[in-house]
Amino acid sequence: MRDAVIVDAVRSPIGRGKPGGALSGVHPVDLSAQVLRALQERTSLDPAVVDDVIWGCVSQVGEQTADIARYAVLAAGWPESVPGVTVDRQCGSSQQAVHQAAAGVIAGQYDIVVAGGVESMSRIPMGAAFADGKLGLPFSPLLAQRYPGVMFNQGIGAEMIATEYGFTREELDEHALQSHARAAAAIDEGRFASQIVPVNVPDADQEVTVDEGVRRDGTLATLGKLRTSFKQDGVITAANASQISDGAAALLVTTSEIAAANGWTPMARFHTGTVVGDDPVVMLKGPIPATAKVLDRAGLTVGDIGAFEINEAFAPVTLAWLRETGAKPELLNPNGGAIALGHPLGASGARLMTTLLHHMRDNGIRYGLQSMCEGGGQANATVLELL
Repeated sequence: MRDAVIVDAVRSPIGRGKPGGALSGVHPVDLSAQVLRALQERTSLDPAVVDDVIWGCVSQVGEQTADIARYAVLAAGWPESVPGVTVDRQCGSSQQAVHQAAAGVIAGQYDIVVAGGVESMSRIPMGAAFADGKLGLPFSPLLAQRYPGVMFNQGIGAEMIATEYGFTREELDEHALQSHARAAAAIDEGRFASQIVPVNVPDADQEVTVDEGVRRDGTLATLGKLRTSFKQDGVITAANASQISDGAAALLVTTSEIAAANGWTPMARFHTGTVVGDDPVVMLKGPIPATAKVLDRAGLTVGDIGAFEINEAFAPVTLAWLRETGAKPELLNPNGGAIALGHPLGASGARLMTTLLHHMRDNGIRYGLQSMCEGGGQANATVLELL
């Protein structure tokens, strides 16, 4: 009976997704290629044996269109025989890519797969596919008939969660400050050193090695002065929401037997994976039922899990998840989350998994769980087991 194991996981530093951001000078194909080459070098992988590269990307337009996975393979200098496919499950695209890689390996369709993703939000802004208004929106007449008057706005969804749970602006801002403090401590203590691979920025003639978005000087007073982003009387601001970012991440997936034959010592086993659909209007509560479902399928409880990576799309998302699951707050995003580190959409699932894997290995944690909310009211969840 075949299993799926993760041999290694790497990520780029995360840059601010705006002109002048640390990675804004790197084409998303080349950003992907640099991460692929780094994974190849770290594992002494012969890329000719890779059966597929499954790559997440959300804004598949312009520089990120036409199956960016395939062009990343070619830009990395890998053999033309290596195919690539691009996945879009919104924010969970690269987590879904790992799920598909694991499923393919277990089924015997693949022996060796690379899964991951990329997003360059400085070069391809969020919503770029609809920017000129000529191509229309995916909100069809039949969809509008089912959800009349609904705009499917994630920011409004975050406001709805805050209202439902009674979260105050101060609670959300405190959660954001904690994220930055944890990320800063992780950087200072070198906890990201084993997972981050330097990215060369050709025009700047420099290498980027550190996550750019972490702020160390925030206070409740300064955060409290920011304007709300979605409702005049709301609680969501730029400070308690995830950052717009650039980044990429990649994981090498195979079976235990094939890993041994190649002299690889896997980091972890892909224990259980699932995906759920949830209310598309609130949209962001999917990690709650996804966590319940994946734990049930894994035969585990919240108490069995030693670390959680739940994407900090907005502060109410992770705070609501904590309240509903009863997980220990200190086990959630122990190295900071997307509020501090950033959220390069198509790369975030693989980034979270990379961070989780290295944290599990560094701390001897047997089980880790990852989940993230996704556009349209969906969520992937994954349980990993340390090897």
